[in-house]
Amino acid sequence: MRLSLRPARRDDADLLARIIDMAGEGLPRSLWAEIGGPGADVWAIGRARAQRDSGGFSWRNAVVAELDGRAAGAIVTYLTDSAPEQPDADTPPVFVPLMELETLAPRTRYINAVAVLPEARRHGVAQALMAAPAPGPRGTSLIVTDTNAAARALYARLGFVEAARRPVVAGSWQTPARDWVLMTRSP
Repeated sequence: MRLSLRPARRDDADLLARIIDMAGEGLPRSLWAEIGGPGADVWAIGRARAQRDSGGFSWRNAVVAELDGRAAGAIVTYLTDSAPEQPDADTPPVFVPLMELETLAPRTRYINAVAVLPEARRHGVAQALMAAPAPGPRGTSLIVTDTNAAARALYARLGFVEAARRPVVAGSWQTPARDWVLMTRSP
């Protein structure tokens, strides 16, 4: 199979919504349901968010992997600020630990999400996506749940080390995870 990478396009929004939800282990879908309220089309909300021109989850921050010309996965990344946004009293509790961890990795290339579609796994797609973004001045960072052993093992093989943890605040999200784990890799 021929693997290729390309910058995402606005019309990749459906794929990107799926990828962010897969990488987020269902948390994005849970949040989209809260945003939309009862009966809302959560995937329409996810697609609309992916189609934005700004924000961390935007098509402009994504790279799509293709196997033989068909979408196989994607990665969404951005550079963190030298002083990332601190949670405040208006921050939804589910985001507080994530924001706290992100503040511990300033000036890094933050991997917001990376995932491979089930039918495209075991073809080197994840490794190719992880190699695609250039590191930030202080390296690369990502956050993963403590229960995602397969992802953590891949990241460790790629040189990432655990830097910090914060307890998961699940809210309406159903998860067995107990901790968010910040992993970093030097440039």
